[in-house]
Amino acid sequence: MTQERARGRRDPDRRERIIAACLDVIAASGVAGTSHRKVAAAAGVPLGSMTYYFSGMDELLREAFARFATSVSDEFEQAMAAARTPAEARAALIALITDTVFDSHRDLVLSHELYTLAAREPAYRDLTNAWMARSRAALERHFDPATARMVDALIEGLTIHRALDTEPQDPRTVIAAVDRILGGA
Repeated sequence: MTQERARGRRDPDRRERIIAACLDVIAASGVAGTSHRKVAAAAGVPLGSMTYYFSGMDELLREAFARFATSVSDEFEQAMAAARTPAEARAALIALITDTVFDSHRDLVLSHELYTLAAREPAYRDLTNAWMARSRAALERHFDPATARMVDALIEGLTIHRALDTEPQDPRTVIAAVDRILGGA
């Protein structure tokens, strides 16, 4: 018996590794450049494992993007839940935008790949809508619904700029934008 085959029988984390590898491949090659073969190679699993765990590429992409959206939402919710005062909520919000949310180029790319896919495919739009609803709910712990929606849009816009700008984002711009929106909150 080959080492790979023996490992497969005792590899309870294989499915999870495939999902994680899928996100890495998407970050490197985009959704259009992601294939079963590339994901299997990145996960270090036999190509046949792909169809064993996932009915097709669409199911794998949905699961990978769901994991990504959940991890970002969890981090966002935790930061906003830790804030106890309006000043702490403001500080948490600024830290999320400048340091935490999409703190890596990889995460910025993954978010934009998901947004592009969601613009075309309703199943992925469900993922992004659930993600936005979680973000707004976390913000509504501290801000009224209209302000939460504006802040959520600000976060999205600033992360797009952070992903695409050739110059680093100036934290003072983030602070000024947050303060303008929260001025009436």
